[in-house]
Amino acid sequence: MKLVFMGTPDFSVSTLNALLDAGHEVACVYCQPPRPAGRGKADRPSPVQVYATEKGIEVRHPVSLKDNAEQQRFADIGADAAVVVAYGLILPKAVLDAPDHGCFNVHASLLPRWRGAAPIQRAIMAGDSETGVCIMQMDVGLDTGDVILSDSLAITPQSTAGSLHDDLAVVGASLMVTALAQVQDGSMTVTPQPEEGVTYASKIDKAEAEINWSRTAAELDCHIRGLAPFPGAWFSYAGERIKVLGCTPADQSGTVGKVLGHPLTIACGDGALRLDLVQRGGRKTMSAEDLLRGFSIPVGAELAR
Repeated sequence: MKLVFMGTPDFSVSTLNALLDAGHEVACVYCQPPRPAGRGKADRPSPVQVYATEKGIEVRHPVSLKDNAEQQRFADIGADAAVVVAYGLILPKAVLDAPDHGCFNVHASLLPRWRGAAPIQRAIMAGDSETGVCIMQMDVGLDTGDVILSDSLAITPQSTAGSLHDDLAVVGASLMVTALAQVQDGSMTVTPQPEEGVTYASKIDKAEAEINWSRTAAELDCHIRGLAPFPGAWFSYAGERIKVLGCTPADQSGTVGKVLGHPLTIACGDGALRLDLVQRGGRKTMSAEDLLRGFSIPVGAELAR
């Protein structure tokens, strides 16, 4: 099939690669424009742009698709279908209708749960026991389209947003290849999303990454894993912000926010958490033991919140 691919972050690259391996012609790639990054704040192309450029595929990164001329430019590609994976722009109806078979989306949740921008993080933060991927025929709503295929994946006590991201990217790539094969041979069927069970995965606000020790250890375990590795849940001590990227619930209790023992075990609203992986500003990720060798947080210290 002649395809347009629309995606931006690492999560999208797996699907683009799978489409090329399956023999599809990717006529053009759309992604977000390069953004300032790094210490020098130089413009950095997205992972999808880097990959597409390496493959010799034309890359476009319009700021918006609302302009009539930009919509006509998209339609002029003459695509059989468009594949959308974490693109970052809402597609107007004119764009959705332009390809012969429409636009198909890889969404990293079991719809209608966790429609929206951050389904992987929100599923872990909410304590869900499973998530998955849906291949959806896109419409003008926010992740409201009919589902073509889906597959589930367990969320384990060790799952982080990073590890689940990688697993779901692989599942989504495979499902999309299967879905397009069904489009080609005419066997595709669709299932409307149920009206019950809708939840929304709002974009992660940096302010919510701060750890509130008055929450239960179980809640904070999910919170920390859901924000690891980015943006990273954090607490402050002695004027320094410290990210927590790995933790283990501990069978202890005490005054909320108090350091109960080393390596760092912190009392929560119910139970306690042992901090396993941490990161000081501008430093590499390290164990709590390594942190304490160069940064004193004594037993009995009380952390903010």
